[in-house]
Amino acid sequence: MYEVSKETTFSSAHSLREYEGRCEALHGHNWKVKAHVAATELDRLGMVVDFKILKAALEETADRLDHTLINDVPPFDSINPSAENLAKHFYAELSARLNDGRARVSRVDVWESEGSRASYFE
Repeated sequence: MYEVSKETTFSSAHSLREYEGRCEALHGHNWKVKAHVAATELDRLGMVVDFKILKAALEETADRLDHTLINDVPPFDSINPSAENLAKHFYAELSARLNDGRARVSRVDVWESEGSRASYFE
């Protein structure tokens, strides 16, 4: 199995609805997202996926959240914008763009701070 990954960052604010504590208040993070793509076979160029393609897909998804109140951006207008839900959102968005029957998104990691990470994978 081969696996490649790419990271990006974005800044945004959120609040966790019905959270009983300080995170229910509006606050911001400098988020880091790392997407992993895996394949059992390489393409004709010897790659899982071109890093340029992975970077573009990852940054386009992050750009929709950058400098926003995430709670106002679908689907987070109806689900809590937790790190876990962000990881699943990135996984779904990237999978729709990158999965091709040979290569597939294998995991997405989201950090809301240096020591706090959530991951989503299937």
